[in-house]
Amino acid sequence: MLRSTERAGGRTAAVALVIVVVFLDSLAQSISFPVLPRLAQRLLGGDMAQAARWTGYLEVAWAAPQFVAAGILGRLSDRFGRRPVIVVSMLFVGVELVMNALAPNIGWLMAGRVLCGVTCGGQAAAMAYVADVTAPEDRARRFGWVSAAIWSAVTIGPALGGLSAGLSLRAPFWLAAAMSGAAALWGLLALPESLPADRRAAPDWRGLVPLSGLGLLGRGGVAPLAAALFFTWLAFQAKDNMLVLYTAHRYGWSALDFGLFCAVLGPASIAVQAVGAGWAARRFGERVAALGGLALQVAGLVAMGLAAVSPWFWAANLPIVLGGVAGPAIQALLSARVGEDEQGRLQGAVAAIASLTSATAPIALTQLFAWSIAAGRAPAWSGLTMFLAAGFTVVALGLAGAGGRRSARPTP
Repeated sequence: MLRSTERAGGRTAAVALVIVVVFLDSLAQSISFPVLPRLAQRLLGGDMAQAARWTGYLEVAWAAPQFVAAGILGRLSDRFGRRPVIVVSMLFVGVELVMNALAPNIGWLMAGRVLCGVTCGGQAAAMAYVADVTAPEDRARRFGWVSAAIWSAVTIGPALGGLSAGLSLRAPFWLAAAMSGAAALWGLLALPESLPADRRAAPDWRGLVPLSGLGLLGRGGVAPLAAALFFTWLAFQAKDNMLVLYTAHRYGWSALDFGLFCAVLGPASIAVQAVGAGWAARRFGERVAALGGLALQVAGLVAMGLAAVSPWFWAANLPIVLGGVAGPAIQALLSARVGEDEQGRLQGAVAAIASLTSATAPIALTQLFAWSIAAGRAPAWSGLTMFLAAGFTVVALGLAGAGGRRSARPTP
């Protein structure tokens, strides 16, 4: 352990180093987003219907193993340190991307996604790293920085993927693999360990039983906040998974229109995560920041569902962007409720429930959206998924309110 992480300047530097790792990891994974379905289509002989089905299967092939493995990886980071888990995770993400680049058939793509899901614990370990080197009162701000890094990568990555696809359909995967390798190398050479040996979890191989880490979420101080995150992510699935189809159906948006929307929304969300989340937590406290952010998101989602014309839809996104302060605030409240030797287990469990929504919600929500736009229904019916997202967020608001009132002392 480099003791520089124990001084104020050293802690800030350590957070900056781990943010670089998270950015490179997220960039590597997002570069392939726009080309994975097209590669699947090519490997399936050009059959678009088959490619659409397999795109869903490939998403589940990543999310389902991560649901099982995330808690184990978090527990391993509590026992052996954050840095080894981060570095190994980045390496295996790179292996998956190389497998995709070389894939001769759809089975290779599926195997690569499963491998990535099993080993993709880098971001959860990075969040635990931030908790290790940050005082509780500053965690919302620094979790916001990590979220901003992820948003930045997700904004830039698909554009890089689209541009590099002009060289060849497999070029984005090679580029992404290089990014992942750079993240692993950066973590190996520049990143100090954040969890000293005297603060690590005691050996307990029962913690490596699949899904055992989810037991942490049952604690009184943790359960309602974890459930609030679950419903927040369900709302995200209900809104963002449908957004391209929703705006095309209701407002007649072209790909250019949607690209312009993302070009404005992405930087605004990054700014709120990087600056607004920390300011709100310091000014009002994490609980008020969480509740205020979720309330803004409810208002924005209802307005999106009601928006009959495109300008109203644009305006409805303003409270949703500002409501982005809620996520880092809830993460900070959660991290204060577990011990220093459980931060990895917590973040692994959080990653597991996030992957659960990714594995299940898209299938159900796409069916609901398809029903809402069936022949004979007015365009306003397509707002149903937005209202459902608002409903999920209302539930999250109630749970965050209940969980935020509890003592921040970890439960023994």
